[in-house]
Amino acid sequence: MAWHTQMEAAKQGIITREMEIVAQKEYKTPEEIRTLVACGAVAIPANKNHKTLGPEGIGQGLATKINVNLGISRDCQDFDMEMDKVREAIALKAHAIMDLSSYGKTYEFRQKLIETSPAMIGTVPIYDAVGFLDKDLSQITAEEFLEVVHTHAKQGVDFMTIHAGINRQTAKVFKANPRLTNIVSRGGSLLFVWMEMTGRENPFFEYYDEILDIFARYDVTISLGDACRPGSINDSTDAAQIHELIVLGELTKRAWEKNVQVMVEGPGHMALGEIAANMVLQKRLCHNAPFYVLGPLVTDVAPGYDHITSAIGGAIAAANGADFLCYVTPAEHLRLPDVDDMKEGIIASRIAAHAADIAKGIPHAREWDNKMSDARRRVDWQAMYALAIDPDKAKKYRQGSKTQLSDTCSMCGKMCAMRNMNRILNGDDVSLI
Repeated sequence: MAWHTQMEAAKQGIITREMEIVAQKEYKTPEEIRTLVACGAVAIPANKNHKTLGPEGIGQGLATKINVNLGISRDCQDFDMEMDKVREAIALKAHAIMDLSSYGKTYEFRQKLIETSPAMIGTVPIYDAVGFLDKDLSQITAEEFLEVVHTHAKQGVDFMTIHAGINRQTAKVFKANPRLTNIVSRGGSLLFVWMEMTGRENPFFEYYDEILDIFARYDVTISLGDACRPGSINDSTDAAQIHELIVLGELTKRAWEKNVQVMVEGPGHMALGEIAANMVLQKRLCHNAPFYVLGPLVTDVAPGYDHITSAIGGAIAAANGADFLCYVTPAEHLRLPDVDDMKEGIIASRIAAHAADIAKGIPHAREWDNKMSDARRRVDWQAMYALAIDPDKAKKYRQGSKTQLSDTCSMCGKMCAMRNMNRILNGDDVSLI
């Protein structure tokens, strides 16, 4: 094979099987997709060892994609429940699954996930390092961190979050500009702690070229983690966040020089009025690389409802340029989510993504809504169920309070506007008695 990564093939003018599949899904020509991949505006995370993958494109002009986080922790070690989440996430049409497991048989779980999932698989290697190496954080060497990265890549992980932007200079900026909530990124905080305890540079920054060589070998997309993402609306768009973003822009160019595809991660918690400007700033500083955001959560006072605060911010972010939304569940800030929490998070994130796609003019996005509106006009319940993002919930609500008349619901009964307009325009009498 004359190429090793999707980007390398694209630069050589080669259209890969993955590009053809993405083009068909996105209503574009394969050549349009190839051009976007070549310049880095679109990424197709597709590890050569992920044989069950259904390729997806993330980036400019494409439908907004969503990611689901799952995985076990020391306090919740139920791998069967996590596999239930995997199956549910795939059924609910999640485009990507990030395994954030940090304890136990992480290798075996990840292998099973890669062998069975058509969705893209992502990981954060530093989460796995302590358990995988069975060593305390301060005792892990730079070489051992890279060993974990290589293990994930060889297994078939399609994209990895690498917190390379929080180098010693970024840490200095953070310490000089105190925050209300400090560093809330789990991976970012671990690396900050490691640097403080060892006095050394962030190994993911110091050995960035070696990491890129690993990624190029297996065609892993690097997702540049935002260690300094704001964990409260008070801390958004501060010096640490912007300094790290500038570093991520430089790291993006270095990855592209080695034909490694890039996504850049973003906030976090952020007030509504700052979101659009942050999207423009990221695209500008990171050279139009695909932008992957967590939320943003637009308020800090809704524990138990953060899937909603996230969906509000996610819709605004994606409408203004974000390409990939990481879901947030009602359990955010409170506990490891269960299957029901995950479902609520996926649906909320899909609503946000679709709303943004309509605003962005993504091909055929509005068509879906028009079909639903037509089904409502015709009072065709079966069609409405089929078109719903969550057909089961729609059906449950309808059947939970049915009326005697099939062409009304229990909200309006015979006063139903759809029913009465259909009747009068059809030349029939309208009786409300």
